[in-house]
Amino acid sequence: MVSSVYIESEIRDHPRARKLLERLRNSPVVEIEHYGEVFNPRAQNFRLQKKNPAIIIARKNDGHVLAAPEGYGLGGSHNYYFSHMLNCIYDCRYCFLQGMYQSAHQILFINYEDFGERIKQLAAKHQGEAVWFYSGYDCDSLANEPMTEFTGFFVPLVASIDNAWMELRTKSTQIRSMLKLQPCERVVTAFSFTDPVSHAKLEHGVPSIAKRVDAMRRLIDAGWSVGLRFDPVVYHQDYQAAFVNLLDEIFTTVDPQKLHSVSLGSFRLTRDHFRKVARLYPEEPLFAQKMDLDNGIISYPLEREREMIEYCEAQLMKHIPHQSYHPCEWHG
Repeated sequence: MVSSVYIESEIRDHPRARKLLERLRNSPVVEIEHYGEVFNPRAQNFRLQKKNPAIIIARKNDGHVLAAPEGYGLGGSHNYYFSHMLNCIYDCRYCFLQGMYQSAHQILFINYEDFGERIKQLAAKHQGEAVWFYSGYDCDSLANEPMTEFTGFFVPLVASIDNAWMELRTKSTQIRSMLKLQPCERVVTAFSFTDPVSHAKLEHGVPSIAKRVDAMRRLIDAGWSVGLRFDPVVYHQDYQAAFVNLLDEIFTTVDPQKLHSVSLGSFRLTRDHFRKVARLYPEEPLFAQKMDLDNGIISYPLEREREMIEYCEAQLMKHIPHQSYHPCEWHG
């Protein structure tokens, strides 16, 4: 449910904006000069907005593609990220976006061509070397796909650039548009999972594990590259059995030999993000667990984190080839 639509006056007649307004025609529309008027003010009620967020249609004027944070990605030499959206339709309690933005409203940037030009420039800068472009850092790459038609622009773009790779990070099952496109092995749809217990308690609005596994299978069958992201691994009393159950559910349907890549990382947030999210949800048991602060990052005590990662890695290696595994080193 969209409470209202805000649109920058300058882009109201842009073809993508007109298409979005037609799709959202049952919601009240308010013209604004700049998305920051709505998105950036302090003292907004994130929890209340999250229940019924607005859509903000805007143009991104700079910073279309940025250098990825250290440790983010699959270990390539040239890693960048870009966000055609800010914020996510899902409500995951561990998500760092809740500590990053003042607002829970969702911004849709419609000037895809500007993103595309910057992607071309960066790929040309590293001609002859693989360059990774990560979508899904500030949003879910596919969750709003019926509205944004993101893949219809960016997948053919990346396919046309010989040294460009793109990861679409998602928890969604919105793959219909991709199934209509010509598969490109350099576009990796990476599905994020937590174990069934954590999913039920922490991932509000996220499709079931079974539905996401089926979406993975369908993409693989259609010739697409698919990845698995077990991130974050969340501690609870039964996390070991729950993680094994998750692997069993995935690998009874998905052939691990056909996966492009698999990564795994434990729950962690920057200190500032952790404090802000904990204030938003003071009743959430996740934030009441014992945590340690190390170099500005709050995560589980080292001994517990090592135990969790070692156990989950050992179980994972029973299924996947070692060369497809990429430990997560990013701290967001």
